[in-house]
Amino acid sequence: MTNPAIRAAFWMTGAIASFTSMAVAGREVSFELDTFEIMLYRSLVGMVIVIIIGAATGRLAEARTQRLRLHVFRNLAHFAGQNLWFFAITVIPLAQVFALEFTTPIWAIFLSALFLGERITRYGIIAAGLGFLGILLVARPEVGGANAGVFAAAIAAVAFATTAVCTRSLTKTETIYTIMFWLTVLQAILGLVFAGFDGDIAAPSAATAPWLLLIACAGLLAHFCLTNALSIAPASIVMPLDFARLPVVAIVGMLLYDEPLELVIFVGAALIFLGNYINITRGQLPVPGGIVK
Repeated sequence: MTNPAIRAAFWMTGAIASFTSMAVAGREVSFELDTFEIMLYRSLVGMVIVIIIGAATGRLAEARTQRLRLHVFRNLAHFAGQNLWFFAITVIPLAQVFALEFTTPIWAIFLSALFLGERITRYGIIAAGLGFLGILLVARPEVGGANAGVFAAAIAAVAFATTAVCTRSLTKTETIYTIMFWLTVLQAILGLVFAGFDGDIAAPSAATAPWLLLIACAGLLAHFCLTNALSIAPASIVMPLDFARLPVVAIVGMLLYDEPLELVIFVGAALIFLGNYINITRGQLPVPGGIVK
């Protein structure tokens, strides 16, 4: 496979499968565990995996950092976003959650300007306008569609954009392994604090343990596949491939949970996608990267 687009498509297939698997697994364990407990066990498993990989490859020393404050801030945003995301997938259709999640790069345009001093181009403004129209279609506030799950998914996208902007800053001085290490360690600490706040942390049962393992592995694998795809092909190629997540998860939601295939969600998501694509290809701005979930 020498064609970069084909190689990128191969890696994006893994990313799409991982993201979809994590959504299904998250819904399956939600009946027994709350979102804080899900995050706790997911992070513990991820931490073990990252430490084992670091020990096996001799990269544990990379975990040292001089930017702990930014790691903490990044992971607070990520922890909030991930909890909101896990909540959203239990109360609204999976396709609606994923469509709103596609607004993450648009939010990152403004956050990058605010925190990193990056210039907002006219294409960024166009992207934001199209994204806003897409949000209105997906959320459908005029027909009562903007419920708690919609708000949770929308705010999660802002939190993920904050995470991406922090990641962009961290990658200037930190390795991917360092970011992954502090991701899992800090998320485990946050999960323990919030899950144990009421003095009752539910232990995973034999039925939920495999799902939790899937959530942890899928999250790490999704980032690995996405990073590889972006290293092979430009964002203008990878992003349309990532958009395939929406029809895939919509079909999965229909088959597993009898969720309707609503045309309005696809139209709204298409506007969000168009805004992102214009900004990438015309504005020459990369898709904010990093560990999204």
